[in-house]
Amino acid sequence: MSAETVTISSLGAKGDGVAHGADGPVFVPFSLPGETVSIARVKSEGTIMSIASPSPDRVEPPCRHFGPDGKGGVCGGCSLQHMAKPAYNGFKRQIVIDALKSKGIEAPVGDVFEAHPHQRRRLVFTARRRESGFVIGFMQAETHHVVPVEECPIASDGLISRLDAIKIIAKATNAEHFRITVTETTTGLDISLDGLRGGLGDRERRAVSDAVIKLRGIARVSANGEIVIEPHKPLLDFGGACVVLPPGGFTQATHEAEEHMAALAIEHIGKAKKVADLFAGVGTFALRLARKASVHAVESDEKAVKALDFAARNTQGLKPVSAERRDLFRRPLMTSEFKGFDAVVFDPPRAGAEAQCAELARSQVKKVVAISCNPLTLARDLSILITGGYRVDQVTPIDQFLWSPHVEAVATLTKG
Repeated sequence: MSAETVTISSLGAKGDGVAHGADGPVFVPFSLPGETVSIARVKSEGTIMSIASPSPDRVEPPCRHFGPDGKGGVCGGCSLQHMAKPAYNGFKRQIVIDALKSKGIEAPVGDVFEAHPHQRRRLVFTARRRESGFVIGFMQAETHHVVPVEECPIASDGLISRLDAIKIIAKATNAEHFRITVTETTTGLDISLDGLRGGLGDRERRAVSDAVIKLRGIARVSANGEIVIEPHKPLLDFGGACVVLPPGGFTQATHEAEEHMAALAIEHIGKAKKVADLFAGVGTFALRLARKASVHAVESDEKAVKALDFAARNTQGLKPVSAERRDLFRRPLMTSEFKGFDAVVFDPPRAGAEAQCAELARSQVKKVVAISCNPLTLARDLSILITGGYRVDQVTPIDQFLWSPHVEAVATLTKG
């Protein structure tokens, strides 16, 4: 380990400050561009010892678990709480711009749709049984250490206020190390215990069930994808269509971002009469789109397809909705299958939709909405569509992972 003074020139992909030395870049967590900092350095990693000249964009972090001096430990959940909002929004917008530029795409990039504290309705905790006691929290960055948390300013009040209840339920297992995914639904918390070796024994299932019965506000507890107890069906509201979330099922991290992304999609498809929603999940966009147009939703996960189909069949006022189970990575919709569709919406995992876009690019679908949690794969997919004759009308950065380096984006495209 060596001590030295460096000047931060930019932020890296993980939100760390980057200084450039004679032997290459040095990554310094919790630093900001323009700052001169004294660091303890190990290879290309630096730890701040002191800040000689702080950035005017530096602010006081709102959470005690954040940062190298946090009394509760260095929580790995956030990396940018020390950055003022205007600079922070600019950083996220620039991530999208740089990703597009990497593929030679020049397109209008709008302002960031902002995330705010207490909006996150879905969190993943780590639970660990130690000699000193049972803890749940978040993993410290680049380590296997669990930082116990007592507060979380990004989480919804309905979620974080039940932290004690979540801990009671998790502690009822005998497992030593596992994940806890908690989603706030309209009927209570949906708690998914995953990574349990051997699952839960009968005694553990009874203990978990007894704990839930004594508590309030818990809709369901599942273990390794199997329901343990379900006092209420965990429901999500997608524009008036209520969906039962499958155990461990995916949903957008914040309701506000979800609503905004859906609004952008609905506005762009306009008067389209027939829409394909690809990588549809449990119907986040499909069920909202069905208020305006008939929708064919395609998703690989069987439980998600069943949840979407059930909601569509039990919601009044929707246009026809068909749901197909299909792995779009291995078997994308072919160009001929897009005949008759006026618009396509797709929201793939981080890997993007390369094979699907190759087929879509050759189609005559007029309107496309591309939604992505990975600006780099989005840029690659957009370049395929552009080659096929599409024009990118607008790209909107979406922040729903507050104080992290992650950013989503919605791109709207038109052919002809």
